[in-house]
Amino acid sequence: MTANTHVHAHAGSVRKQRLTGNKRTWTPTKVVSTVLLILSTIVFIFPFYWIMTGAFKIQTVATAIPPEWFPLKPTLSNWLELFKNPIWRWTLNSFTISIVEMIAVCLVSSTAGYVLAKKLFPGRRIIFTMFIAAMALPKQVILVPLFTMLADFGWVNTYYGLILPAIGWPFGVFLMKQFAQTIPGELMEAAKMDGCSEIRLFSTIILPLLKPALGALAIFTFIASWNDYFSQLIMIRSTTMMTLPLGVSMMTMQSEFMTNYGVLMAGAALASVPMIAIFLVFQKAFTQGITMGAVKG
Repeated sequence: MTANTHVHAHAGSVRKQRLTGNKRTWTPTKVVSTVLLILSTIVFIFPFYWIMTGAFKIQTVATAIPPEWFPLKPTLSNWLELFKNPIWRWTLNSFTISIVEMIAVCLVSSTAGYVLAKKLFPGRRIIFTMFIAAMALPKQVILVPLFTMLADFGWVNTYYGLILPAIGWPFGVFLMKQFAQTIPGELMEAAKMDGCSEIRLFSTIILPLLKPALGALAIFTFIASWNDYFSQLIMIRSTTMMTLPLGVSMMTMQSEFMTNYGVLMAGAALASVPMIAIFLVFQKAFTQGITMGAVKG
């Protein structure tokens, strides 16, 4: 009886601990941090909310002061005006450039990062230092010589001129190199002892281990390519080659006297939907790839 009583008492104490452990205790620090997080969330979400609601407002309401926080008389006129332009062609151009650039950057960065992390050769540290230095170099500094070189190749106003200069992204090489350093060298040595070739080693062993970093790099590359308005503005000459962000901005500049902010917001809302969808789907890849690659390295 004594043993049974002891068992029941222990079970009761464990149950009580679980019940009390599930209760959330609100300390002043938690209250302040929660309030700050809520306010920060509202601040960051508000621009997207304003764009989405402004896309359904007429011009006079979209620019009214004081503002109309929610469209009382929503309209589709902005969207109808927007789709009078070759929106689908611009969207296809954006997706083509972003997807091809994403695949190419992941392939080049993974191979370069693997070589810099696991292969010993003269000048390895110098090459990696040059990649680090290139990360701090603004794109505007190399724009004139890059444009001159692409013009000599005849690649202005082509997919080549938009995709190829972005393939050697220094950040991608840095991220993959830092992540590849966490791969055990013994695993590679065991594969070579089993007769595994270098190509097979990289494709069947290294690449699967690089999946978290590749996922994060793919999303970063897609977003950077989709929003690369500056390069697209310099390299694109014809309307049919325009991307969605560039086409929307050019469309709003057609008016000589004023900008149609309702149409502008409709175009911005349309251009932001793919980015938001990709972030929500691959949100885990962002954090996992960065923390496992950069922090561990």
